[in-house]
Amino acid sequence: MASPPPPSSRPASPGQRRSLARTAVVWSALEQALQERGPQGLRVLDIGGGTGGFAVRVAGLGADVVVVDPSPDALAALGRRAREDDVAERVRGVQGDLDSLRSVVGEPVDVVLCHGVLDVVAHPDRAWEAFADVLAPGGLLSVVVAQLHAAVLTRAMAGHLHQARELLVSPQVDEGPRRFTEDDLRAAAARSGFTVSAVHGVRVFADLVPAALLDLEPGAVEALVALEESVAERPEYLPLAQQLHVLAIRA
Repeated sequence: MASPPPPSSRPASPGQRRSLARTAVVWSALEQALQERGPQGLRVLDIGGGTGGFAVRVAGLGADVVVVDPSPDALAALGRRAREDDVAERVRGVQGDLDSLRSVVGEPVDVVLCHGVLDVVAHPDRAWEAFADVLAPGGLLSVVVAQLHAAVLTRAMAGHLHQARELLVSPQVDEGPRRFTEDDLRAAAARSGFTVSAVHGVRVFADLVPAALLDLEPGAVEALVALEESVAERPEYLPLAQQLHVLAIRA
């Protein structure tokens, strides 16, 4: 997978460089999948896309993107980012949520992005049904979720042993995002008529590397991206990933 460029030609700030390292695996896989379909004119729905971190880059490939998000502030930031990157004519923000998708998109779309949303919805299975409802047959789905095993490990390493045990026994006992395993995602996809084409581990190392190293050491971000990409599809590293990224195809 190719390392992702910054979303514009402007020099990236230290915070942006860290963000790019954390999202590199998802963007590389998504960009490749879009290029294989021919991105020009693709109709893309970004659910919970917020300020447009992915939407603007996807629009930069030539796709038409609708971002549905409940936050008017996030959508305002999306508009500014799209204008700054000269893709405003291909990006549209709509205030809404999973329940309003069909009224927003009208005809089925070619691609759905849902990154970090299943972690916070009350009924994830209903979300998968909504994906199937708005995607055309053969359409591409990109989902990113928090991963259970890494959350257990993180709590144990921080000394929160009881919390780690409770989370392992019942993933939803504490407050915070839902966590999923690869098996959870594959089962949910199958129930809703999707075929999983790829699963990637995301942020296996990115949260462990000191921010100062990435900010100050020349080439550190590029080396981290290369390392993340080298283990993203290796099954032995999936349990260590903070997030899982799934690409799936609607039947």
